[in-house]
Formats: sequence, structure tokens, C-alpha cells
Amino acid sequence: MPHAGAANSAPAEWHAVSIHGHRINYATRGDGPTLVLLHGGGDSGEHSFARQLDILSERHHLVAPDQVGQGRTPDIASALTYTGMMDDTAALLKRLRLKHVDVVGFSDGGILALMLAIRHPELVRRLVVSGVNIAPDGLNADDLEELRATQNPKPRTIDEKLAHLWATSPTETELSVAMLAKISQPVLLISGDRDAITLEHTLKIFHALPDAELCVLPGTDHATFSGRAEWLNPIINAFLERSLGSPR
Repeated sequence: MPHAGAANSAPAEWHAVSIHGHRINYATRGDGPTLVLLHGGGDSGEHSFARQLDILSERHHLVAPDQVGQGRTPDIASALTYTGMMDDTAALLKRLRLKHVDVVGFSDGGILALMLAIRHPELVRRLVVSGVNIAPDGLNADDLEELRATQNPKPRTIDEKLAHLWATSPTETELSVAMLAKISQPVLLISGDRDAITLEHTLKIFHALPDAELCVLPGTDHATFSGRAEWLNPIINAFLERSLGSPR
């Protein structure tokens, strides 16, 4: 059933800006405190969070960038890296004069959210992340083996670049347990119990974060936001609306 306010929600407005010499397209929608949405790999903000946009835009100003080569943003000649995408995201937020914002990230977008909180803590107030890993070995062994077996040594297409990214990253210089320990912001960490990221790896991340809440969804694979919106939307709303420092 559609959310009660969905019919009155205005469509997203699209914008383009030059960041680090290439174009980044991003969507905005709604009014209120800024909420940045970071999509999954090979996806877009409007698709990764299709079942959250109407609800979240009722009380937030949404900013949803499409990373290079994904969604509406064109590809670039260089390799796809988490560091590059994180730098683009930070530069966009600074260009828009945004700081101390809440960030929701799915899969690759969740990795970017964690990196953003570590390297640019002034930009991030709270994080909601789902399906994240801090090293390739966080992936299920069969998936990682398949990725490594199908690598193109000189990836050119966005699909080849994504496969290379997932098989080799995040690197130790991008994310680690020690780096997670520096994240002072509250984090809602979400996983499906049948996620592409092993539960053991998710628990490793959870225990490393100083201020985290864990939400493991039963009978759920990697597609938490699209597959379990009826469960997740109230949980995310409650987390975002909770006053910082208030009792849990």
C-alpha cells in the first residue's frame, strides 16, 4: 500500500555539477534537514531507494548523487575506486555548502558513507548503512571466488570496473577496523541474514564502531532497502528522528 503522503510528493529535481573535472548528476527532493542517499554499485539513488524516497522526502531534503559511470552520471576513463567516489561525494557536499548531514548508504554507498565519516567527520552527523564490507573477504566465499575468476586485467566497461572494484576493494588504506574505531557518529548498521556480506564480517564491523545499532533482517538477502521496506522504513525513520544524545 502506498504511504499516505506519497501522492502529494513532488518529483525529484535533477542537477549537474563539475567535480574534479568530470560531471556528477544528482537529484534533490523534499524539504527539511538534509539527508544524503548513496546508492549501491551499478545502480542509482532513484532505484536503490525507490521504496524510501516518498517517505523520507516528507521530512527531509534529499540529495542523491549518481557516482561516475552509474545512474545518470557518465563514466570516466580512469578506474573506479571507493576513494575517488568518496572524494567526489565530499566535494559535492562542500560545493552545496552542506555539513553535519545524515547519510543513508546501501552496499557500495554504505562503504562510501563510512569512509566519508572517517575522512570528513564535519560533514556527517549520523549514518544508516546496509550490506557493507571493509575488505573483499567480507563477501561470501563463492561470490568472491567467482568475481576473481572473471576479472578483466584491463577493465574498460562500467561492469568490468565494478567487478574489479568488488574483487579488490575496499583496500586496507581505505577501510579497516582501526579506522572504524574513529567514527564517533551514531551508526545504524543493517544486514540481511542471507546477505552477500557474511554475518561474521558484519558483526566485526558492528563491534568496531563506538556508537552503533545492529539490525539483522530475517529471511533477507542483500536487497534490504527494496525487499524489506515495510520493516526498514519505520526503523530508519525512528533512528533519524531520534534526538542526538537522547535515551535509547
